[in-house]
Amino acid sequence: MKRVDPITLEVIRNGLSSIADEMALIIMRSAYSPVVRDIMDYSTGLCDPHGRIIAQGLTLPIQLCSFPRVMRFLRERFGDDMAPGDIFITNDPYGSGGQHLPDVYVLKPIFHNGALAGFATTVAHHTDLGGIVPGSVAIYATEIQQEGLRIPLMKLHEAGQPNGTLLGIIESNTRQPVEVLGDLRAQIAACTTAEKGLTALVERYGADFPVYIEALHEHAEAMMRETIRELPNGVYVGEDFLDGLGDNPVPVRICATVTIEDDTIDIDFTGTSDQVAASINCPISLPESAAFTAIRCLSRRDIPNCDGYLKPITVRAPEGCLLNPRFPAACGARGVVGYRVFDTIMQALAKVVPERAIGGSEGGPFLMAAGGTYQGRQFVLNEMLVGTWGARADRDGIEGISNPAANISNQPVEMIEAEMPVEIVRYGFVTDTGGPGRNRGGMAFIREFRFHQETRFNLRGDRRDHPPYGVDGGGAGGPSAHILVASDGGERMLPAMPMNAFTARAGEIFRLVGAGGGGFGDALERAPARVLADVIEDKVSVAGAARDYGVVIDPATLAVDEAATRALRTRMTESA
Repeated sequence: MKRVDPITLEVIRNGLSSIADEMALIIMRSAYSPVVRDIMDYSTGLCDPHGRIIAQGLTLPIQLCSFPRVMRFLRERFGDDMAPGDIFITNDPYGSGGQHLPDVYVLKPIFHNGALAGFATTVAHHTDLGGIVPGSVAIYATEIQQEGLRIPLMKLHEAGQPNGTLLGIIESNTRQPVEVLGDLRAQIAACTTAEKGLTALVERYGADFPVYIEALHEHAEAMMRETIRELPNGVYVGEDFLDGLGDNPVPVRICATVTIEDDTIDIDFTGTSDQVAASINCPISLPESAAFTAIRCLSRRDIPNCDGYLKPITVRAPEGCLLNPRFPAACGARGVVGYRVFDTIMQALAKVVPERAIGGSEGGPFLMAAGGTYQGRQFVLNEMLVGTWGARADRDGIEGISNPAANISNQPVEMIEAEMPVEIVRYGFVTDTGGPGRNRGGMAFIREFRFHQETRFNLRGDRRDHPPYGVDGGGAGGPSAHILVASDGGERMLPAMPMNAFTARAGEIFRLVGAGGGGFGDALERAPARVLADVIEDKVSVAGAARDYGVVIDPATLAVDEAATRALRTRMTESA
């Protein structure tokens, strides 16, 4: 094998990453829908001719590792039936390796001098693909046929010519044809740009390019194995629960058995609840992505984002369980389960390497999808609200940031109000919701929507009965809440995962409170000065400082009463 120059390897690695990031920027800047343009619920990547990931854009970790599975289906199904100008499309969780119907994959084979040089890969959450609710995510769907248009793996373009029949079918099966077709064009544009970039790299390095791609995979694999070797061998079990479905929820269990043996990790989800008659079932590509993300978070090294780092990690889930459902189980709301997989693995790892673990975060994006007719056309509001991390060994949890397993953004208030009959009347953080600890969990967010006309909406939430966990003695974060406020001020608590849609009348307000992040370490070890700073910044109340941290603060002077604090902490320690 030709000697690999490490500097050239790094140049090629960064060149590939730049192409994947440029793809992400093109989609963001040219997409039509808020869910792609503003929330940034999409991912980009490059694959080698064998379908192995060689670069990933700085987008959603919980989506990215679905590319290898989709690529396996593509290569098995089409083999050599690919030519310059072809573009493939699918959204099928069962027949093509996807995650749920709103996530549409657009994949382009890239050729150089007649030979396959690689693939440009994109996936984007489309604002609506039909189904029984606006936004195509209904908790109460019981089979995938109720959730919208299912697109088998097929050619969107063939030899450069668009498939007009397929585009017409898509246009006729969405409530938002302008946005959906516009977002598809954005994905195509990203793939076209990637084709130019990858072709330029192949031309520059010629016959050496495949050698360096193999070296990149080997380098990533070696780095991941080195990371795993730093962990103690053993079997570690984590479990977490989703709150459950409907008005009388029964907790849904996720169990992860993490086996560390030398330089490999096996993650087995045996013990997880069976699939359910609702849309939170989670096709296996999402638990795989969540698992790979959690293990990658343990590394202190800058591991290349390519197939090599996946090789030391195996992920298994029994067929028919929540994390590997059988067709035709509904799976539109599967995201909340994927984020819980991340949390469950972190709980297992916190038992052996708490210094690298993170307290429970808000539980993944809280979804509120609303729709109706406004100014003569159908509208769909897809809200995927994120905002809170749990604490870590060396720092507090972070507010106003995406979940650790995601990389998305909340929609700007102005964009919602400009395009929808909806007003955002409150948006901020909630005091005393961060889990107490030596390091405090991040605060929960709150957002209130006032509807200006009768509007149908549905929800996907969690972390109410099972709030985000603390690590190493840290306290749980505050629970979530979903509240419908009538025009007369009366409040109605809605289920976190309702098995029906709701209708809000004009003037009513929907209040969404996220969950707070879990704390890290004993709260009585938090320095009183840090607690005082939290009180001054309205992150912790005076009462919360005494109750959760044993710190007595004079509300008039905002000063710590050191003698009273010492006495209170002594009493709290003795009674623990």
